[in-house]
Amino acid sequence: MREKPDHYTNAAKEQGYLARSVFKLEELDRRFGLLKDAAHVLDLGAAPGSWTQYVLRKRPTAQVVAVDVAPLQLPAETPNLTVIADDMFRPHVLERLDSLAPFDLVLSDAAPATTGNRALDSARSAALAEMAVEIARRTLGPHGRLAIKIFQGGEERELLRHLRTEFRSARACKPRACRKDSFETYLLGFR
Repeated sequence: MREKPDHYTNAAKEQGYLARSVFKLEELDRRFGLLKDAAHVLDLGAAPGSWTQYVLRKRPTAQVVAVDVAPLQLPAETPNLTVIADDMFRPHVLERLDSLAPFDLVLSDAAPATTGNRALDSARSAALAEMAVEIARRTLGPHGRLAIKIFQGGEERELLRHLRTEFRSARACKPRACRKDSFETYLLGFR
């Protein structure tokens, strides 16, 4: 747990967002137009729900599907929101996502429970990111976009190479809202 709230933590609270991570998505959206024309959005690893909040504020008519094993801290009756409270690795969840596709944008800010062992944490993060890429491959529409978090540990370079074979363009980006001591980065893909 962080001892002292930073600028982004305070700004998230002031703006009514559930977490400071919203500013990572905001920067990625501003720089790369992630939400442009996004009418159907999938948010993987959505809890507590700040990325879903951002999407619904920025694109109020968008249909959003949020998936996480942890509960979202959003009202259950949030308009345009479908919550799947389950593990994205489970076959029935994948089948449900297939039935809700196609999506214009797949987001994943999913992170494993960290252990303090950087190699182990990076490997677990890579497994989450690889699953997000597989879900995107299955469910993205023809002009879809992808933005996923991954911990830096070597696996991100290989996954970026893979994205470059699956997408028209792909790149890595570390938003300014990432903490200085964080070893997370984001991979983006554009069909």
